[in-house]
Parts: sequence; structure tokens; C-alpha cells
Amino acid sequence: MSFMLNTFLLTFLALLIHRLSKVGRRPAGYPPGPPTLPLIGNLHLMPKEKGHLQFQKWAEEYGPVYSLILGTQVMIVLSSDQAVKDLLDKRSGIYSSRPDMYLGNIVSGGLRMLLMEYGETWRMIRKVVHNNLNIKAARTYVPYQDLENKAMLAGFLEEPDCFVDHIRRYTNSLTTQMVFGFRTTSIDDPKLKQLFYGFEQFCAVTGTTTAALLDVFPFLRVLPDFAVPLRKYAKELHSKERELYVGHFLNAKTALKNGTAKPCFCVDLVRAQDEEKFSDDLAGYVSGSLLEAGSDTTAATLVGFVQAMVLFPEVAKAAQEELDLVCADKLPTMDDEPKLPYIRGAVKESMRWMPTDILGVPHAVIRDDEYMGYKIPKGAGVMWNVWAIHMDPKRHPDPRRFDPARYKDDRQTAAEAASNGDATKRDQFVFGAGRRLCQGMHIAERSLFLAISRLLWAFDFDKALDKDGNEIVPDADDLTEGLFVLPKPFPARIVPRSAEKAERVIAEWKKMEVLLDEDLQWKVLPEGLIWKDYKHATEA
Repeated sequence: MSFMLNTFLLTFLALLIHRLSKVGRRPAGYPPGPPTLPLIGNLHLMPKEKGHLQFQKWAEEYGPVYSLILGTQVMIVLSSDQAVKDLLDKRSGIYSSRPDMYLGNIVSGGLRMLLMEYGETWRMIRKVVHNNLNIKAARTYVPYQDLENKAMLAGFLEEPDCFVDHIRRYTNSLTTQMVFGFRTTSIDDPKLKQLFYGFEQFCAVTGTTTAALLDVFPFLRVLPDFAVPLRKYAKELHSKERELYVGHFLNAKTALKNGTAKPCFCVDLVRAQDEEKFSDDLAGYVSGSLLEAGSDTTAATLVGFVQAMVLFPEVAKAAQEELDLVCADKLPTMDDEPKLPYIRGAVKESMRWMPTDILGVPHAVIRDDEYMGYKIPKGAGVMWNVWAIHMDPKRHPDPRRFDPARYKDDRQTAAEAASNGDATKRDQFVFGAGRRLCQGMHIAERSLFLAISRLLWAFDFDKALDKDGNEIVPDADDLTEGLFVLPKPFPARIVPRSAEKAERVIAEWKKMEVLLDEDLQWKVLPEGLIWKDYKHATEA
């Protein structure tokens, strides 16, 4: 008996040593990548900051498809437009899941659509979202965008140093209207501040070394919270996040059911909840995810645009010449968009030059696959290296220059560009790929066009001065860290182009105020919105 036990233990130990000897190695047939070390693979090479620059260097060294061995996990990195098209788009049936992001899911309570694995729940949510964010629906939201844009212009006029706050209120208020039925009227709104702070912390947590270690060595998850303090913090973030998102949803749900709410996305969400019987927590995170997506990424792009105008004054001047020729003394509208190719180019270039999802949110492949002669194993994470594609000098000569003229012959919408069969014709990659393509891109494009065209029509942008009168030059490469990024805080000098334009901004906002009640909410909603009044599923 003792002999058999000893034999078993020796065999088990030998198998364990054999298995461990393979951890961290790059198996034959995998895409190339940096040299590995036993057990940890490439973990020791992973940068603690400015990771996009290292991922770009590896693409230059190892090619458009390379692999990183991260402990027990494999990450396949796609760094060319063609690779993204071939795998994430054309093979989306097996490339649309997500790798397990342990701390990210703790912050999210496992409910954030962004991180959700491909499956029935995700498909159900996607269908509900599509009904409210498709291109037909997006056209009906222009009155919301027009109102919030004019409020933002008035804010720039009154408090230009708070331009980031005004941008964030603009994108947030548009989204709270569409999702929950109310406007966010002040840059000091505590729920507005909580949203942006909370999302910044979510991005920061998911980008830490601790998060990476817990993903690639799952056995570390058994450690208690005192040994993994970041997990305790992630739980605290979830508590605050849940309170915000579920609270917004429950307020809308109660108002819808008693007939006092404005029509909004939550109409369809509550109907879906009646039919599918999912929890208020999931509903809160569905609506909260839309609030995040509509508020944060568009705002980050516009902050990047302001920085670009400060750094490239010749671009602002060229854009203003086009605006003056087409629009003269009236604010640009969506009807002017076809006649403003340089402004359309500025919208596209803003997303290319400062991509918010700088390394994308990794996909995961659900079965073994092969590409370019390489094996891509089931369960591997698949990263679309947005920065490397956007900064490829063969694709975009002098890529760190902000140049809207790159797109002078490109009349595609972002959705048309993303679905173009020719991968080289896609304008930018910030809206994702395949079945994970952002469904709000039609709305985001319009918000960006109205903001960029009107800000340039009304204001001049210049470098701020320090106390000694010296110009403060923003660093375009000084970005925040994490899953989504934006420029770190920088000053700018923003002044009206003329007294007449300032007066026009004030007059346009006064016209809008007539449409609002004493709480600055809509008295009567614009016509043409897609939502109907709420009815229980059994009544419809």
C-alpha cells in the first residue's frame, strides 16, 4: 500500500513539474513574440505605463500578428487593419467573447456589458440596445444634441478655463436624456462627477499589475482581501457604481410605471425586463453602460480635439475659413455637414490622433483557429492594437501630426468605414470591431461634428500663458493610464472669435431656454423621437 501511494505521489509530482515546465513557454506554431521566461512568460516585460508605445514597438519587431505569453494565458495582438478585418470582423462568430478580467468584473458585479462574455445574456442586451441606437433612431436625437451643444457653447463663453467640465456635461446630459429622460444641467452635478470619477477608477484598476497577475495566475484569487487590497477597493467601487446606475434605473422605472417619466431608452429596457425577468441590477448596468459609453469616450475625444487645436493653430485657421465660407454668421447644423469636408475630416482625425481605447478592449476566441499559418488557441485574448494601426506611417504619413486633410476624399460614415470590405479604407478603429462594434457610433459622430464645427465657428484656441508670460505647450503624449485614456489636464486660452459671434452664442442659448422649465428640463419633448409610452408586455 505504501509502495503504491509513493508511486502515485511521484507520478503526480512528475506530471506537475512537467506541466509547470510548460507554463510561460511559447508553444511551437504560435505567432512570434518577445522571448519568454519559465512560469511568467512575458509578464516581466509588460510596461507599467505608456503600454501602447511598447505594444507598437513589438508590432514593428514581430509583425502585424504577434503573441504574448502571460503566465497561464495567451494574448494575440493584432496590429494591422487587415488582421482586424480578417479575424474580428470576418470571423466574428468565434472572436466576439471576452477574456476573464477578474478585477474589472468585481468592479462591475459581473454585469458590465463591455466585459461580458459572448452568450445569451449579451445577445439579449445587444438587441435591446440596437433598437434604440440604430441609425434611424440616431437621427431623431439631433434636437437633444443641438440643445446640449448650445449649452456647452454658452459655458465656454462664461467659463472657458472649465472647458473639460463643459464638454463632459455636454456628453453626459445628452446621454442622461436618451437613457433616463432627464438633462444634466450643471457642471457641478455630483452624479456627473461621480460617473467620470468612477469610470476613471475602473479604467485605472483594470490597468494595474495586480489586475494582470490575478488574470494570468487565477490561483492567487484565493488570497484574502488584506493580501490583495486592490480587490477590496474594487468591491468598494462596485458598491458606489451600483448605487449610481441602479438608482438611475429604478428612478426611471418607477416614473415610467406611474406615467410621470419622459420617454427614454428605459422604456424598452423595462419592457424587456418584464419579458425576460432579469434583475434590476442587470438593468441598471445596461443603462449605466450606455451612460458611460455616451459620456466618457466622446468627451475624451473632444478634450483631445481641443488640445490638437492648441498645438496645430494652422488646422483651426483652415477649418474656420471653410466654416466662414459655408456658414457665414449662422451656427453650423447637421444640414451643413456635406458641405464641410475639412470639418468632417477633423472629426475623423480627432478619433485617429487621440484614440480613447488606445489598445482596444480584448476579444477572446472560443475555439482553436489558424491565421497566417499560426495557431490561435481557444481561450486566447485577442487585442486590436488601435494605437499601432492609427500611428502606422504607411497608413497615415507623419502620424503624430493632426491633419484633417487625410480624409478629404472620404465621405463614409464611421459605420460605413467599419463595414468596408477594403480594410485600408477604414477611417479609425475606436468604435471596435465585429459584433462588438459600438452601436452608438451614429450618435457619437453627430455629437462630435456639432461640437467641433461650432467650437471652431465661435472660438479661437491658443496656448495658455504662465505667470511669467511664457506659453504653456501641452504634451500630446502625456495621457492618462488604463483601459480608456485621454490627455492629462492642460490649460488652454479659449476666446470668442468676435463680439458678434459671442452675441450669437448667447442669443442661440436664449432661444433654447424658452423650451425649458424652471428646472431647465424640457417642457415638451421634440417631435419624432422613437420612444413610445411604457406599457407592460402583457398590454402591448
